[in-house]
Amino acid sequence: MRPAHIYADLTPAQHRDLITALHRQWRVAARIVMILLSAAGMSAPEIAELLHYDPVTVRRWISRHTRDGIDGLPDRPRSGRPRLGSPRLGQRIRNLLQTPKAWTTNRVWRAAGRPQMSLRTFYRRLREQATWCRPRLIAKGDPDHDTICADIQTRIAALPAGSVVLAEDETHLDLLARVRACWMPAGLRHRILTPGSNVRRTVHGAVNLATGAWHHHISVKNVSVVFCYFLQLLLDAYPNAPVVAVVCDNGSTHHSGITKRWLAEHPRLMLIEGAKYSPQDNPVERVWAGLKQWIANTAPATMADRVRQTHAYFRGRTPEQTLATAAPWTTPWLPEGFGQDFWPGA
Repeated sequence: MRPAHIYADLTPAQHRDLITALHRQWRVAARIVMILLSAAGMSAPEIAELLHYDPVTVRRWISRHTRDGIDGLPDRPRSGRPRLGSPRLGQRIRNLLQTPKAWTTNRVWRAAGRPQMSLRTFYRRLREQATWCRPRLIAKGDPDHDTICADIQTRIAALPAGSVVLAEDETHLDLLARVRACWMPAGLRHRILTPGSNVRRTVHGAVNLATGAWHHHISVKNVSVVFCYFLQLLLDAYPNAPVVAVVCDNGSTHHSGITKRWLAEHPRLMLIEGAKYSPQDNPVERVWAGLKQWIANTAPATMADRVRQTHAYFRGRTPEQTLATAAPWTTPWLPEGFGQDFWPGA
């Protein structure tokens, strides 16, 4: 026996797809439905609510059908400016994207010869040839985050005149390529060669939170002895500073026995640990992000080549650029007004 009534069971996504089709590839059929519903006695607002159109649009198509019949429902030829960009622009974009790289819209536009069009128009041309996708990671956070940051601000504000404040962090360089989302030709996925076995190096880095001066050291392992050696490099870089304050995370090498003994022998260096699980507080994290974006999707033959990539990246950046990337004014570590004579220029 047949059921008395049958209703379509649509998910929100299916409903959205049907409405989108009525507004795009089947829009002429949607206009015919408007005429049929109007002839059946439905008002323009009711039809508009059903088909997700504006009532003015519904009345316009009813009037056009009354005047021209069914021949008046298809789209009419439209006038406008010629399409920007030569017919070969799409092929040039595809040729550029054949090479694995951390492509962005601006970088593709520059590599394509800076075509005479806005970046928004170029973005539409790019979307015709490529797709974009990227995940996002978030930090866990420390329940005592605000209290710890307030204590760091107090300690920095109490430093004697002429003291230097640096943010420090470590990251790793892998011979195995870091893969990042980037523009690729539609239908093609880049393939990055992996090494037979991965090789890793540790990079210690520190940025002067007032001037943007950058210091880094690359080592085989991240151990306490290497960390103390890097702290000594920072002390040597500022021989006239009464105190060199280094703000870092809670890595095990930062509070190991070796590190504590070294700090006791060098009272001019003050090591301050920030909140746990809060990498967003550390300005050096943004410097690492720029570095990893620079070397992403590249596969050098040896670890020495990867190290040279890293040195070349830092050599090519000025303190002003590093300061703008690190954006220390966004960190909760610093007291009000710290470094204000330097930041506006960044």
